[in-house]
Amino acid sequence: MADINAKPFAFPVQRGQIALVVIDMQRDFVEPGGFGASLGNDVSLLGSIVPTVRRLMDGFRAAGLPVFHTRECHLPDLSDCPPAKRLRGAPALRIGDEGPMGRVLIAGAPGADIIPELAPLPDEVVIDKPGKGAFYATGFGEALAARGITQLVVAGVTTEVCVQTTMREANDRGYDCILATDATESYFPSFKAATIDMITAQGGIVGWAAPTDAILEALDG
Repeated sequence: MADINAKPFAFPVQRGQIALVVIDMQRDFVEPGGFGASLGNDVSLLGSIVPTVRRLMDGFRAAGLPVFHTRECHLPDLSDCPPAKRLRGAPALRIGDEGPMGRVLIAGAPGADIIPELAPLPDEVVIDKPGKGAFYATGFGEALAARGITQLVVAGVTTEVCVQTTMREANDRGYDCILATDATESYFPSFKAATIDMITAQGGIVGWAAPTDAILEALDG
């Protein structure tokens, strides 16, 4: 494997220690009629990255490298959903409400599922997380440690919320992270651009960023 041609400088790939994590590519965020749409967002922006995310997943699978998936969702009794999260604002649907895809962001409901185009393989780890970041109140760190993972390629949605939070959590825990810039998206394009700038500023204060082609080229190198 070669280094990845990335911003702000080349990402030094460690063979056997790198994995892909795909953040929250769930029906409730990506499909019409889901939670994201109920907030007034144009979900087609998120849907546009699905082919690129799939290509990235296929590249990691072909290279025999681990792929992790996350889902933001809560227990049916909402005991892991703080009122400050559920009751904020005046959305058309709140977490736990009955929506077109079942109860919104509840584990086991259809809307909380990963979209079929990006379905995990049976041997791939799926992390259900109650917060924005993949490490909070989950076994993600333990799953990475068990596989000797020290580097993460990060994709998914949304760039400025769950993707960035996971990268910052990972950075604090000593992981090297690189964001796949065309395999992540936001309902607000300017937020995505700003997040990439924040992640890569000051010599990569949070991590690196590169397009999918550059990442896959390095895996093949």
